[in-house]
Amino acid sequence: MAAQDILTILEQVESGKLSAHDAHVLLKKKPFDDLGFAKPDHHRAIRQGEAEVIYGEGKTAEQIASIADSLSANGAASLLITRLSEEKAAALQKTHKMRYDTISRLGIIGTMPEAEGRGNIVVASAGTSDMSVAEEAALTAEFLGNKVVRLYDVGVAGLHRLLSNLDCIMSARVIIAVAGMEGALASVIGGLADCPVIAVPTSVGYGASFNGLAALLAMLNSCASGVSVVNIDNGFGAGYLAGMINRIER
Repeated sequence: MAAQDILTILEQVESGKLSAHDAHVLLKKKPFDDLGFAKPDHHRAIRQGEAEVIYGEGKTAEQIASIADSLSANGAASLLITRLSEEKAAALQKTHKMRYDTISRLGIIGTMPEAEGRGNIVVASAGTSDMSVAEEAALTAEFLGNKVVRLYDVGVAGLHRLLSNLDCIMSARVIIAVAGMEGALASVIGGLADCPVIAVPTSVGYGASFNGLAALLAMLNSCASGVSVVNIDNGFGAGYLAGMINRIER
């Protein structure tokens, strides 16, 4: 049951079109399904504003399909599936109308919403090698109804590339900075912007980058104010958080 369904029920009780007893029966609908291997959460949208997102890694295509069907049957108009391999995506597309993005490994069942966020979310990546994580963040934010501006390959190795986009950076409502190696991009952007900056360290880099640990520690120790950090390669988490920030009224 979606949040809008709850509001409709309450409005009908207020207007006298629905009795309190009947409303109680409707609201008693089971908040989750027990599929044995999973328990899809049908009240996630009521609590958090968005339906449950399906994490695809470690699940079979059949399990993902069952979870998606359960969520759809209980009011989820659109579904996001993260970390979805091409093989599983191909299997799901045989039974579900799903858009699949090979770069971000995201699957989207249903339609993308119109952008209703209050401003632009800028997703900036240091290098082309960071694009898979950056696209995961960007598409997640778009799925949540936000306008996203992409600035790719603007890392500090060629600072003029970033500085040529100052107007875009300074007018953003939220910025997601995606970088591997030494992770310096987040600090540079944090020193230029007056909005929250969400730093995403990636596992891109040579040996001493320790699969993203060097970038993570650098971002956690950023001297720029207003920089927060999500986990290594967690583009989804950054996109989701940016969407939440962009819905807050100033």
